[in-house]
Amino acid sequence: MAFHLFGSQAETNYTETLSKFIRELKYEDIPPEVLERAKVIAMQTIGAGLAVNGIPVAERAISLGKRCGGTGGEATLWIDGSKCTIPGAVFCNSTLSDALDWEDCAWTGHPSAGIIPVAFACAEAGHKSGKDFLTAIVAGYEVYTRIAMAVQPPENWPNYKGWGLTAYQIFAAVVPAAKLLGLDLTQINQAIGFGVTSCPIPQSFHQSAMSDAYHYEHGFRSMEGVMCALNAQEGVDNYTDALDDPWAFENWMTVSPDSSWYTRDLGKRWLIMETLLKHWPANMWIQTPLELTDSIMTKNGLTKADIAEVEIDPPTYLRMAYYPEGYSSLTQAQFSMPYMLASYICDPTPSCKWLQKEHLTDPEILAVAAKIKSGPSEPLLMPKCFKDFQKGHHPVITVTIRTNDGRTFSETMEKHLGHPGNMMTLEQFKDRFRVQAAACMSGERLEQTVELLARVEDCADMSEIAGLLHR
Repeated sequence: MAFHLFGSQAETNYTETLSKFIRELKYEDIPPEVLERAKVIAMQTIGAGLAVNGIPVAERAISLGKRCGGTGGEATLWIDGSKCTIPGAVFCNSTLSDALDWEDCAWTGHPSAGIIPVAFACAEAGHKSGKDFLTAIVAGYEVYTRIAMAVQPPENWPNYKGWGLTAYQIFAAVVPAAKLLGLDLTQINQAIGFGVTSCPIPQSFHQSAMSDAYHYEHGFRSMEGVMCALNAQEGVDNYTDALDDPWAFENWMTVSPDSSWYTRDLGKRWLIMETLLKHWPANMWIQTPLELTDSIMTKNGLTKADIAEVEIDPPTYLRMAYYPEGYSSLTQAQFSMPYMLASYICDPTPSCKWLQKEHLTDPEILAVAAKIKSGPSEPLLMPKCFKDFQKGHHPVITVTIRTNDGRTFSETMEKHLGHPGNMMTLEQFKDRFRVQAAACMSGERLEQTVELLARVEDCADMSEIAGLLHR
């Protein structure tokens, strides 16, 4: 371990091992199925960012990106199409990527909202290839997930005490930035050190307030993570081996750190393959009820006029909120099964229209939301659900739809489309991207973008794709 004022000498080399993995990982070393997963995650996340065009968070994120990053730089602001600095661009694009809750869900949060915008901006600015882009994505997932898993809370940890999903998110930016900016081994180690000291404490305020600030937090972590890498690149004395000092990071993040996670099965078990990708613009725990509702209504030709009641069994704690007067924020609506299922029932094509401000208090949607009920089983608790997800399990949900003419339809599902155990095909991802990106583009440009992203490994210069990602 490097110089330490307090005299502690760690017996581990976690930070050095991770730094070496980031530095030395090559495209040719990555299994084909892992590269394919990185590609579809990129497509899904970019599509999720473009889909935000049409709600206020898009214009706010673009404006803030320009204000903190200037104009005329080297990285593209998605939707807007103008250029600014890398930190400004990733603030904007990471906020956009999380805004509709339509990206990924790993065991520990939404790494794609950091990894993809940061890898894209750095690859664009550095005129890197699609293979470089995909390699940085894989490095990002493998290192971010292990750092995050090392500082998870214990079983049955109450939500109000805080969970670090928007804190350790900073490493989803540090890693791809360090890889694509070409930092050397020591600089990568130092960038991780900056990530450690820039990582905020776990908190729950965005959840208790149900504020859209939650989405901007992803933008902040990406901007800060890029700055960590840039600062290390510019130069700093010492500041290495932060993950090997238990009092530098892990003991401040959780009461139950597990440092063995930092390098567990590194380069052998590809954790990117265990990432869930959302088929719908909604919270992770609403995916299965939406999938079942879509299946039942499509198979049986049901419409809004047919619906007497929709029952979710078991329900999920803190996800069944119904407000007769309407919803006060994008986030409050996204986390509500009654609202999201009602949005689908009223308009089966997913888009940002589901979450436009006027829809949050729309009497038609609220009337349908009142028909979404909890089943008789005990509610699922999210901390346990996440622990089960980490073990390869997923809640088994039954949706029952009762119609006004007395018919009853019921289906049960465990792993919805997009779950790592039921992953979408490339063609399904392409179709979903078309739905997402329709908020910004159509026709020939849309098809050109779809095909370029589907063959991103053949791209010689990522800036060529960047020029298409605008309205």
